[in-house]
Amino acid sequence: MVRILMLFAMALALLVTTAASAQTIKVNANVPFDFIVNGATMPAGEYLVESLDSYGKVLVIGNLTSGAKSLVLATSCSALKSADQTKLIFRRYANSYFLKQIWVAGNEAGHEIPRTARERELAKDLSMKEVALMAAKR
Repeated sequence: MVRILMLFAMALALLVTTAASAQTIKVNANVPFDFIVNGATMPAGEYLVESLDSYGKVLVIGNLTSGAKSLVLATSCSALKSADQTKLIFRRYANSYFLKQIWVAGNEAGHEIPRTARERELAKDLSMKEVALMAAKR
């Protein structure tokens, strides 16, 4: 019984640590191409990505020049090692870019944007390439 409680306590500690590292974010990035997030096409430009909740699940992605904004519900994703740099990852199908993930330097947990119906449709007919843009943590 004590062994089960110890395993449970260790699993809980691991979950809390992962959740803590995936908490609030504030990231600046210069995106040189139009991209799609949450079904909305966002123009190329300087962006601020920040979380609105303490878990980093509700993100606002705003173009600092045009004022275009999109509200996104993100899910947590993880890597085996901490991110070396703060970056935005995009999926590219021909000339269409979709925001995929946001990683903050030093964290093993990232923020993943769910695929939209439009992206799933393009994925059926076109090959996908990932594009990484380095960003700055604010």
